[in-house]
Amino acid sequence: MPRIIGKLTINNSIQELRHAKGITQQDLADAIEVTRATIIALEKGNYNPSLELVFRIAKFFKTDIEKIFYEKGVHRE
Repeated sequence: MPRIIGKLTINNSIQELRHAKGITQQDLADAIEVTRATIIALEKGNYNPSLELVFRIAKFFKTDIEKIFYEKGVHRE
């Protein structure tokens, strides 16, 4: 069975999706019931969200999780 060795570096496109939707960090925070500080940390890559929060974000943007969160250096569509 293959093993994944080492730490994965996960990036996200939250800021881009938020800008495309024309909403502020506070708007997103209110919609998914977190603080603006959480959104800031997510966008900067300083916070690894819970699985529940990942699903909330994907549901808000009406897209797949993999289109928001992706491994650094891996091609995304």
